Formats: sequence, C-alpha cells, structure tokens
Amino acid sequence: MLKQLDAVALVQFHDDMLGSPAWPAQPAATVPSEVWRWVEANHRFNCLLWDEEDKARRTDVGAADIAASKRLIDRHNQMRNDAVERIDEELLNQLAEVPLVSGARLSSETAGAMIDRLSILALKIVHMRQQTRREDANSQHIAACMVKLMRLETQRHDLACCLDQLLDETLDGRAYFKIYRQFKMYNDPSLNPYLYAKPGEAVRAGTGR
Repeated sequence: MLKQLDAVALVQFHDDMLGSPAWPAQPAATVPSEVWRWVEANHRFNCLLWDEEDKARRTDVGAADIAASKRLIDRHNQMRNDAVERIDEELLNQLAEVPLVSGARLSSETAGAMIDRLSILALKIVHMRQQTRREDANSQHIAACMVKLMRLETQRHDLACCLDQLLDETLDGRAYFKIYRQFKMYNDPSLNPYLYAKPGEAVRAGTGR
C-alpha cells in the first residue's frame, strides 16, 4: 500500500491539482486512498493559504479586509497542519507491522512534513513560472525569475529524492519517524492568554511560541 505513494506521483499530483480550474475551490472528486485524501487536503489548504497571504498584503483595502484575510490565514494554516498529521498517521498505520532493524535511525522530519514542503515548492514553482512569462515586466525581472525557477526545481527534485529515500528506509525498517503534534497555541482559546483572559484583565506578554 505504501509503495503507491512515491515522490514522482506526488509531484505529478501537486502539479495536476494546480492546473485544475475547479481546484482548490472544490476538493478533488476522487483520490486513490485515504492517505491521498489528506495529501490533497494539505495541498489545497496550502494553495488557499498562499492566495490569502497575497491578499493580506494589499494596500488598496481597509483594515477590516486585512483582518478578515488574517483570520482566514490562521484557519487555513491550522487545516494545513492538521492534514500533515493525518498523512503521518495514515503512513504510520501502514508501517505498524514493519520491524525495526538494529541501529534504525530516527528521522527528525516526518514524511508528512516533507510532503507539505513539496506542496509549497509546487506553488512556488507555478507562481515563479508565471513571473517568467509576464509581458509587463522588464528583461532583468524575467532573467532573475528564471534563475530562481531553476533553483526551485532543483530544490524540489532533491527533496523528492529524500522523501523516496525515507519511505524506502521505513519500509525496510532502517528508519522511522514519529508524530509530535504542532500544538498551535495561538489558535486554541484555552491556551492563548488573549483569548481566555477575562475582560479588562492584564495579559503578560510572552517570549514567543
């Protein structure tokens, strides 16, 4: 089952979705398995997040529009991260019976996190390619974007190879990964002090999340 998931198929899937006119407004009509359903969801929320990030940087709209975009960004980002965890859950379920060999290495990055990065790279490649085709841009802009596009494509190729290596090693029991959970505290009303504090109650600023 896990062998149906490989980097070549992932890259093609990401590109196909970005070329679909009805997507990401509507989820893909069919996917081959449960893990692919979460791959699609992760990619879709990354795409929605990308568009909303662009909108949040507009200077021709009022503060209310920017605030609405910021809230959507939080929502899409949470769904994106949730999908990454579901990808890892599905993969680890399939790997549950694989015995680890002596000296098996722990991968600090999960397969789901790598799939998420491949999704983002697909978006970067599509949008950078659009920049190389702009008729209103000068030759220096086009040339600079062509260089960036080649670097992005190299980065995606290298990451895809690393993902395949991790999947192969996990299937053989030579590597494994864990789900640590994201714990996005700012989105949780029970953990964000600005959300659970009583009206008028002072909130001490933290040192970061």
